[in-house]
Amino acid sequence: MAKSSATKDAQALFHSLRSAYAATPTNLKIIDLYVIFAISTALIQVAYMAIVGTFPFNSFLSGVLSCIGTAVLAVCLRIQVNKENKEFKDLPPERAFADFVLCNLVLHLVIMNFLG
Repeated sequence: MAKSSATKDAQALFHSLRSAYAATPTNLKIIDLYVIFAISTALIQVAYMAIVGTFPFNSFLSGVLSCIGTAVLAVCLRIQVNKENKEFKDLPPERAFADFVLCNLVLHLVIMNFLG
């Protein structure tokens, strides 16, 4: 009996999340897909490292930190571009995207320097 009520609660939760996410603007959904792609790439690199080994450890760290850093910057972009966020209401989306690009450039310059 408890399993059926837990299942109903889980189904209601998923239904409410799906209906709330359906109202999300398309540009935020694209950023969400980019974040998922970056994190899944990092997970693939970690799995590859677990299977094959960590011989060029700097390369492994650079790849994973690049993916995670890019995902964090994309989440920051999503927060700034979201129209419902009142904290960044005066910030134009073009400025937020320019900040994202500049921070990604700095991140990847540091990553390239770390590679040696």
